[in-house]
Amino acid sequence: MADEPFVPYLCTMEIDKNTLIKALAGVKDPHTGQDLITANRVRDLEVDGANVRFTLELPNLNNDYKSQLNFACQEAILAHYPQANVHVHMMSHTAESQESTSPLPHVQNIIAVGSGKGGVGKSTVAVNLALGLRALGARVGLLDADLYGPSIPTMLGLAGQRPKIETIHGQPKIMPLEAHGIYTMSIGFIIEAEQAVVLRGPRLSGIIRQFINDTVWPPLDYLIVDLPPGTGDIQLTLVQTVPLTGAILVTTPQQVALDDAIKAMNMLFLPNINIPVLGVVENMAWFTPAELPNNKYYIFGQGAGAKLAKASNSMLLGQVPLVQGIRESGDAGVPAMLNKADTISRPVFLKIAQNTVRQLALRNEMMGPSQVVKVQS
Repeated sequence: MADEPFVPYLCTMEIDKNTLIKALAGVKDPHTGQDLITANRVRDLEVDGANVRFTLELPNLNNDYKSQLNFACQEAILAHYPQANVHVHMMSHTAESQESTSPLPHVQNIIAVGSGKGGVGKSTVAVNLALGLRALGARVGLLDADLYGPSIPTMLGLAGQRPKIETIHGQPKIMPLEAHGIYTMSIGFIIEAEQAVVLRGPRLSGIIRQFINDTVWPPLDYLIVDLPPGTGDIQLTLVQTVPLTGAILVTTPQQVALDDAIKAMNMLFLPNINIPVLGVVENMAWFTPAELPNNKYYIFGQGAGAKLAKASNSMLLGQVPLVQGIRESGDAGVPAMLNKADTISRPVFLKIAQNTVRQLALRNEMMGPSQVVKVQS
């Protein structure tokens, strides 16, 4: 008896494009948490009998990233049409993005705010810079990398709040908290306010990587990273994990603060790190009493900000006066940038944000895309 001719199975159920779109709307991007339809990732959706074809336009073509999305799309469509043959083509936005080494390809600029020394108001500058960029219309995130002394929860009025954990493609992900229009993550959301953080280098590095890789940061124009004092494990982990666009150095006017800020600058300028300094903020530049807004008392001296800007071949982004209202607003969880009645410090922070945007534009025009630093141990 001759073999019967092979007859391919034909899907008798008509595949509806609207149903496919609804199915793909249930698939989340593991980087951003957005569904593929809202994120506008799906291109050229075609149906030919039992064959479903479409393209995913992605920010990078990392193998794990592609694999997760491919399986998730297949599963979502086959749940509606079990006999469908699903073909997913993946492409990157540009050739540059295909080669990107960033775990956060949807974040345009990552800016570290450092000082080398504690107590100079680095977190105050980082918070108000983030809010200043938000006031200019940007999408902004704030990562508190100061694991030993997290102050961002208090300064943003988020003390005592906890981030939600969501499962995306079988992996637990941290959802950043939102305050005043910016997204933020801090170890202060995980531990109690009075709890001491006693961790060695490898564990510190693991937490920083988790805050970057396992937090669902939305698409951002700027991610501001508030660094701890010094030039240790956290700083090295950061440059080895994400491509920093640049750094902002914070100092106060006295010589001891300048000395430590120069150490932080020299770490950035090491040949195997080579992170550009976008500019310098001189905090507590002078004391101005609220009742005498035109008076300036240089109680910490003068000139450190300008000296550091010259040494780093950058610019003085701004000088922040020592004003009681800045401290009060930070303690109250409503930073100075949010007080439109503040005619002393708010304009200064807004100018710092504007100068930062200008410096970033120059940096991005003159230099290529940032890459993750390869540091030899």
